[in-house]
Amino acid sequence: MTIDPQLFNQQKLHRLILGSIAPRPIAFASTVDKEGNPNLSPFSFFNAFGVNPTTLIFSPSRRGRDNTTKHTFQNIIEVPEVVINMVNYDMVQQMSLASTEYPKGVNEFLKSGLTPLASLKVRPFRVKESPVQFECKVRQVIETGDGPGAGNLVICEIVKMHIVEGILDDHGEVDVDKIDLVGRLGGDYYVRTSGQAKFLVPKPLSRLGIGIDSLPDFIKHSPFLTGNHLGLLGNVEKLPDPNELELVQMRNEKPGNKEKMFLQARKLIENGQYLEALAYLMAFDSAK
Repeated sequence: MTIDPQLFNQQKLHRLILGSIAPRPIAFASTVDKEGNPNLSPFSFFNAFGVNPTTLIFSPSRRGRDNTTKHTFQNIIEVPEVVINMVNYDMVQQMSLASTEYPKGVNEFLKSGLTPLASLKVRPFRVKESPVQFECKVRQVIETGDGPGAGNLVICEIVKMHIVEGILDDHGEVDVDKIDLVGRLGGDYYVRTSGQAKFLVPKPLSRLGIGIDSLPDFIKHSPFLTGNHLGLLGNVEKLPDPNELELVQMRNEKPGNKEKMFLQARKLIENGQYLEALAYLMAFDSAK
């Protein structure tokens, strides 16, 4: 299916985009109006974009059904400050409740049962239950359009950051299991950062991987290996040398056929033994 966004049904386009660009982190944004009335609402059009200066951007978009702006956006125009609270699994249902379209002036802290904490540098309250809270000054607001569904980019600078120490590991880094963040998927679906939902992808930063193009053809074109398998093999620093191949042949029984050979290699890859998997395949290549 090929889509022209200008000619496609807007509501369906919205669902397709949100289902395709996921998971998205959630900015649980706390703001106040000029009278000091608090508002609390989540937004998944959100991410971090720099650290010098610190730059967080989220978008309280115009409503698709009637083209009105959200209370968060209105408050930021009046008081250009916001606290962005991160959302973990323990508070996800309360966060969802705060997203209800209550009338202006209704305090979502009370409705959701979340606890407001006074901030140190800005007027909006922090959410006590949030594992990480960013007090921010709004540097700029960019309105991307004036029609239904148009984004309003709120560009923020962090002026104070609060972290619950219990989410840190022994090295002072955020532990993905302990923080247990949730991300937004399409529709009513979410994902969390703990348990089986997470996995490792080794970054090729500290070394120069040989690349998939350097793998032998019988490996590159194997129907038994996926693109992920090949990506991991291409991340090794060098091809095994003849001595390493000879050791593999001495230590292992020759597989009965090519399928068994690749299945064994897949097990090695999935155990993180990428160079061993490559050596096994090259040592027992039945095409030789």
